[in-house]
Formats: sequence, structure tokens, C-alpha cells
Amino acid sequence: MADANNAANMADLNRRMEGALDSLKTEFNGLRTGRASASLLDNITVSAYGSSMPLNQLGNVNVPEPRMLSVQVWDQGLVASVEKAIRDSGLGVNPVTDGQNVRVPLPALTEERRIELSKIAGKYAEQARVAIRNVRRDGMEALKKSEGMSEDEQKKLSEEVQKLTDEKVKQVDSALQTKEQEIMQV
Repeated sequence: MADANNAANMADLNRRMEGALDSLKTEFNGLRTGRASASLLDNITVSAYGSSMPLNQLGNVNVPEPRMLSVQVWDQGLVASVEKAIRDSGLGVNPVTDGQNVRVPLPALTEERRIELSKIAGKYAEQARVAIRNVRRDGMEALKKSEGMSEDEQKKLSEEVQKLTDEKVKQVDSALQTKEQEIMQV
């Protein structure tokens, strides 16, 4: 019974650490690289219908050109709100409205902006590492509190938790390195 419980705990720890990695990947998708990507606008929320809604629920996001995004807004009354949300998003872009279409030209990144984006990516990665370490801490505390387990079993399981943590932190570091390379490409 103890082994099944421990396996379930390890699976739960793995699931929670994967959640931190997924969150990191979502954050990275919102960071601009040198080319247009529809996921660039995924984190933008628009004030619409009395609440805050994700942009992708208010229109279609397309990539008609390598340095251009296009948002086909479904409701004519929300075009101005969508344009404002994109402008205020901190992406450093200036959207242009054309009927129900909001075009978002992406200017070339300056060296200064690339360095700034790399630092932001580093902050996101550090947040993910902290989240993973918090999951490890929770797992270690649960091991200490578990009853009916020998010291050897406890030591073995704590080593497994640490190994899982190290593996996930390596994945964060690898994702960061990949994102930094994307950002710094000219």
C-alpha cells in the first residue's frame, strides 16, 4: 500500500512540476522574437461585455506576412477595445485599424529591446524554477510526515524527488536557452 501511495505522490509531484513548465512555455509564447507568431497575442485580455476576455475569443488572429499580425474582430463594437488592448500590452507595437480588421505591424527588434526581452525571459524561467522547488519542498515535507516508512525508504524517495526536480530545472534551463537564441537572432 505504501508503494502505491508513494507512486501516486511522485506522479502528483511530476504533474505539478509539468504545470510550472507549461506555464513557462505560455509566458515564452507571449515574448516577441524576430518573426510574427499568432501566439504573441495569446496573453492579451480585452475589456469587453463588462469583463476581461482573452483576445483570441473576440476574433481570429492570423499571420499574413512574416512581420505582420492581423486580428479579424467578430464584433464591430469591440475593434477600438481590441486595438487599445494590443497597444497597451507592452509588446511595443502600434496596431492599425482597417474596418473590422486590426493589423499589427511588428517592427524589427533593436539590440536594446532584444536584451530586455532576454532579461524578461530569464525572470520567467526563474519563476518556473521557484515553482518547481516549491513542489519539491511540498514533496519533502510530505515524506517527513509519512508514517510507517523506514529511513531507507524515506531517503530513497527523497532522492527520487530531488532527481525529478533536477530534471525539470534542466528542462527550464533548456527552454530558456532556446528562447534566448530565438530572441537574439537577427
